[in-house]
Amino acid sequence: MSGRRALTAVLLLALTACTTGPSLENRGQVTASPGDSRHLTIGSAGFTESDLLAQMYALLLNQAGYKTALLTVANRELYEPALESGQIDIVPEYAATVADWLNAKAHGADAPPAGSPDLGTTMRALRKLAAPLGLTVLDPGRAVDQNAFAVSRSYARRHGLKTLSDLGASGLKVRLAAGDECVRRPYCAPGLRKTYGIDVTGIDPKGVGTTQAKQAVRSGRDQMVLTTTTDATLDAFGLVLLADDKRLQNADYVVPVVNRARAGGTRVTAVLGRLNDVLTTADLASLNRQVDSWRRLPSDVARTYLKDKGLLK
Repeated sequence: MSGRRALTAVLLLALTACTTGPSLENRGQVTASPGDSRHLTIGSAGFTESDLLAQMYALLLNQAGYKTALLTVANRELYEPALESGQIDIVPEYAATVADWLNAKAHGADAPPAGSPDLGTTMRALRKLAAPLGLTVLDPGRAVDQNAFAVSRSYARRHGLKTLSDLGASGLKVRLAAGDECVRRPYCAPGLRKTYGIDVTGIDPKGVGTTQAKQAVRSGRDQMVLTTTTDATLDAFGLVLLADDKRLQNADYVVPVVNRARAGGTRVTAVLGRLNDVLTTADLASLNRQVDSWRRLPSDVARTYLKDKGLLK
């Protein structure tokens, strides 16, 4: 086992012992002044995009004089309580998704969703949920990774499609490659029917943005695939996104979430805010492509991007 894997294993054992947030004797940290620890642990959820964001956070913070460590914890049920307790200090998150997750944690799985298509509404709900846990949600950037729908380029050209509204107005019957849950989720098949009037005739259960799902659309077996706005492989399959022009999808903008007592100070906010000013959805898709398709290391891709943008010396 490598040194890094050994460290990860030890930390994971520690994380499993902490699943309920700050202990009673540490609850004062929730309302304590924002801290500025010089040694920060940055969490990643273990997929390409999260790894890239964590690497960029670390590089920027290192340049600002912080010492950082990276820890991959793929399960939000583990890394979010670890963020509360200060075993992890910073995690790149997605505004609407984490708002809904914290809301369900606080109010139960059947609670009305906290996330919405409106970014301002989502951020207010998220910050209200995060604050009692000792967490601070920094400002969102320009990049957003939310559910999106793609069709083949030839299909879009043949039917004059640029938006989901265009598809609804066309009256075309659509078989959708997606996950099983798409049948009932309001932002998937039911929302496509209700919001856009799209005639979804069935779900081909091939998963969200999987190779098999995209191949099914490329071959014509299915007409549309559920993927994400930062999918790095659409071009390779000859697919294009249709714009969500009526804002069916929630505002899943990239947001850093930090432990207030350790990383809630103005310096960390300013350092990570520099990335917000430049990182776009298109940039994030390009960075994902370099890792997933070109097989470059996330650390190298992150460093090159920051240097190209003048954020790293």
